[in-house]
Amino acid sequence: MDITEWLRGLGLERYTQAFLDAEVTPDVLQELTEADLRELGLPLGPRKTVLKAIQARSIAAALIGAGEPAGQVRPVLPSEADRRQLTVMFVDLVGSTALASGRDPEEVREFMQAYHNTVAGEIARFEGHIAKFLGDGVLAYFGWPRAHEDEAERAIRAGLRVTKAVASLTGPSGLALAARVGIATGLVVVGELVGEGEARERAVIGETPNLAARLQGLAEPGDVVIAESTRRLLGEAFMYRDLGTVPLKGFPGPVQAWLVTGEGEAESRFDAQHGMATTALIGRDQELALLLDRWECAKEREGQIVLLGGEAGIGKSRLVRALRDHLAGASHTPLSHFCSPFHTNTALYPIIGLLERAAGIRREDAPEQQLDKLEAMLALATSDVHESAPVLADLLAIPAGGRYPPLALSPHQKKERTFQALLEQIQGLSARQPLLAIYEDVHWADPTMLELLDRAVDEVQGLPILMISTFRPEFVSRWTGHGHVTALSLSRLGRRQGAAVVDRVTGGKILPQEVLEQILAKTDGVPLFVEELTKAVIESGLLKDHGSHYELIGPLPPLAIPTTLQDSLMARLDRLAPVKEVAQIAACIGREFGHDLLRSVTALDEHALQRALNELLTAELIFRRGAPPDIGYSFKHALVQDIAHESLLKGKRQQIHARIAAALEEHYPARAEAEPETIASHFTQGGLAGKAVGYWLRAGRIAAGRSANLEAITHLTRGLEALKSSPQGPERDRQELALQTAIGGPLIAIHGYTAPQLGTAFSRAHALCYELDDTDALFATLSGKFIFHFVRGDFGAMQILVAEGQRAAERTGDTALDLAAHRMAALTAMHAGDFLTARSEFEMILSRYQPDTHRPPPVHYVHDPKASALPYLAIVLWVLGYPEQAQRTSRASFEYAAELNQTNLTAHVQVYGGAGPAELMGDTAAVHAHADAIIDLADQHSLNYWRLSGLILRGWAMAKEGNVQGGLPLMRLSLNERARLGASWYQVRYLWMLAAMYHQLGDDENGLATLAEAKAIAARNEEHIWEAELACIDGELRRIGGASADEAENYLQAALIIAQSQSAKSFELRAAMSLARLWRDQGRVADARGLLGSVYGWFTEGFETADLRSAKPLMQELAEV
Repeated sequence: MDITEWLRGLGLERYTQAFLDAEVTPDVLQELTEADLRELGLPLGPRKTVLKAIQARSIAAALIGAGEPAGQVRPVLPSEADRRQLTVMFVDLVGSTALASGRDPEEVREFMQAYHNTVAGEIARFEGHIAKFLGDGVLAYFGWPRAHEDEAERAIRAGLRVTKAVASLTGPSGLALAARVGIATGLVVVGELVGEGEARERAVIGETPNLAARLQGLAEPGDVVIAESTRRLLGEAFMYRDLGTVPLKGFPGPVQAWLVTGEGEAESRFDAQHGMATTALIGRDQELALLLDRWECAKEREGQIVLLGGEAGIGKSRLVRALRDHLAGASHTPLSHFCSPFHTNTALYPIIGLLERAAGIRREDAPEQQLDKLEAMLALATSDVHESAPVLADLLAIPAGGRYPPLALSPHQKKERTFQALLEQIQGLSARQPLLAIYEDVHWADPTMLELLDRAVDEVQGLPILMISTFRPEFVSRWTGHGHVTALSLSRLGRRQGAAVVDRVTGGKILPQEVLEQILAKTDGVPLFVEELTKAVIESGLLKDHGSHYELIGPLPPLAIPTTLQDSLMARLDRLAPVKEVAQIAACIGREFGHDLLRSVTALDEHALQRALNELLTAELIFRRGAPPDIGYSFKHALVQDIAHESLLKGKRQQIHARIAAALEEHYPARAEAEPETIASHFTQGGLAGKAVGYWLRAGRIAAGRSANLEAITHLTRGLEALKSSPQGPERDRQELALQTAIGGPLIAIHGYTAPQLGTAFSRAHALCYELDDTDALFATLSGKFIFHFVRGDFGAMQILVAEGQRAAERTGDTALDLAAHRMAALTAMHAGDFLTARSEFEMILSRYQPDTHRPPPVHYVHDPKASALPYLAIVLWVLGYPEQAQRTSRASFEYAAELNQTNLTAHVQVYGGAGPAELMGDTAAVHAHADAIIDLADQHSLNYWRLSGLILRGWAMAKEGNVQGGLPLMRLSLNERARLGASWYQVRYLWMLAAMYHQLGDDENGLATLAEAKAIAARNEEHIWEAELACIDGELRRIGGASADEAENYLQAALIIAQSQSAKSFELRAAMSLARLWRDQGRVADARGLLGSVYGWFTEGFETADLRSAKPLMQELAEV
């Protein structure tokens, strides 16, 4: 190894001459001390860098001697394995077998030791972990035992330096050496002890190490090949060549591979990760206005400094970018300085980068070219270039070659001259035009850089300069307290602003509401988190793109942590390694956790627990709330809680959840009663699913009673899943029966009466009732199974279930079952157009109903016989010719719904007890009001099935009120969606309403097409409730379509006969009016007068309703002819 190359590798080539003058050779590096380096003239930062590198050189010796990394200078290895994202590097020495062939083993040992030393040193430089030497191979981990937010980048940088450093070595007999590197990233289990005795080691389990090794096999000598999983994390930090998808041994399909060709050209970490096309700034208008205000002050020679603080991902760099974009057209000089986590001990690293970029200096330029460029740049700010050029050339490690006199300065003098030259540059540039000086990520600044900033803070006063420093909370600024210094801390975005970020990422495509809610809940208003989680969801395969919106393909699972955030989040946890287990246990409890519960689950005493919690509080991983004895805590970020939870091995995680569940059950019975889903979740995750079932059932019932239907479905479904692990037998069957019957109501509310999963639930519950001889449950299951077939229009199944219900009621003498049987009989009669029987059955229910005996529990309100009877009886009474009785019954249905106060039932009453009678009586305004109420209720409680009915009714009311262009398409779209769900009940009526609107508009073609659709459904389902209405509108449409009077009359006569046979006086009146108008036009006035008069004369009430009001002037007209 050459000293010059070694120092260049550390970024300290400017000190090469000092090492050569002191005759420091590679073999004495290990002996150098802090005092030696000070004597050589190295400042504090470079001294630390050299000492750290010297320590790294000792790694290989220990590794070679012990066969494992026992001598490595690194954090204490965790005592237990964990799950985490890991970037794995595999390094191979090319042609090592040939190099060793025929040579003395001691000679081979020496060059292998040099090779191992070199590789280990470069990996340690980027805080990688040497897992083991495998002969000529080296396996290294980035992300364990301690993670950093940029592990993939560290691995690539280390890999590039490894290939370069190995190439600089000389092998036996002067042979050239070369290494090739493979790198991959993925989720692994790491740290588990495997093997026995001396072969015992901490292994990584997962496909990632194998992938890294296989990719190394693809690489040419000197190349670094990476996996797509690693490439996705790097953005534009490097340049790549696409190697395409390649088959690899041990992998089921081709794997995408990339060759790293060099560093990228992005100026900053932010640009590398996000590129120039970032999403627009959201929610930072006030902060941007403050920066612009300080800029205006600076332009007036009132130099300003803004200290811009905030956690990672909060938007500091984006705000700075927005300011730069805003000033793009203004006259000013921007200077951007970027601190780096890889150069925290490289003196003035951000300045070096700025000078090289500003001057256009490239490494391949000859020294003379580099000096020419440097001087040309310096001339922009000063006329005395030769005063500052020598010291700045030295800073940039450009050999002067006799162009300038030697710098006969002590280290302190050299630093002072460097500071003076740099500050003169700032002053000179600001004299030409206002200066915007940005210092990004000052928390990574080297000590010399911070010292320079100390000077600059004083210098900018009285100059047209705005200086902005960005940093994270762990950096403690020493520049506050000055009048020209403003501290600006960025807070999290609000919910609305977070949703706007999501909208920008999706390009305006709407996400399902539950997906949006989970994104916002997990990201806590941190813009980077919002963006990355949204991107991850879009790429996850969970959603289907419909152009204007996304739709969930299946149930929404908990959203996974994006790979782009895994390292950053794990780094926050690893920084607190001694107390990480407390954070992991707390994460198992939940986002919020109480002190006492945590104490009862951990094995720590109170003092140790409090010390651990204080460390987590100091690190701002958690917040404290409340006061003794009710102290509670919460994780600052949901994603930090997630990473802490998911980093536990499944077995360990299961044990912790089981302990939490046991503690809740034993010590917190009130909480278990109020929040059964919490203890159920812990029992389930703790592998005690059998104990969880009862709690899931209770949680589902509570949620359903609160109309939290989605939550109820989730709880009850998880209960059914948990039940699968229970042994077969009557107890398991009883639990399943309770779960299957409880889930019916919420399923109806969310998915409608026709959802296949509803039919499955009720069919299974129905069968279990007979297996267990459970009469009580038969009420709900029989009612549920019937309503499923009723709404789907399955007349045969309805009849079978009516007969079964009647037999069961007779056999058991159960009065609740008897009312359920009457309810089924009433609805079946209504479906068949037997209105007299339907009325009799509904009124029978109302006369026998006793609230104390017959009102079901809240979870089964949907099956309440009275709640069903009142709305439908209102419709039947109107059909039978009793409009005022119908109105009273309608009001009674609303009063009863208010008493029960259950959202699904309220929606049912709004549709059938409110809008249904109102539409039949021609009260458009009332229909519109009911439609709006239905839609509002549906939107609040995710009642998708009822929302469609509300939209159909709203569309009809809009069209009746004159908004035909808006109303009819709304009706049609909603009808189609309702049909797609398999809903047949009332579909014929809705289609009749649409056909009648077409008649009103004189559009017989669309009217008859719509009518044909309605007739097909009625025929398929043997549905006769609207048969008279269909025949009547058919005749009216044919009449306006130019059919003969005889053809129209035949349909109208049929409508009249059907209505008479059904005792449907209101339908009979409508048919009579249509016939009367036809006969009037034919001159058959007497026939018309006689027909209409006899029907109208039958009515004794409801003369202010629409049909009777319309009939009266027609009768007067016929009487006058």
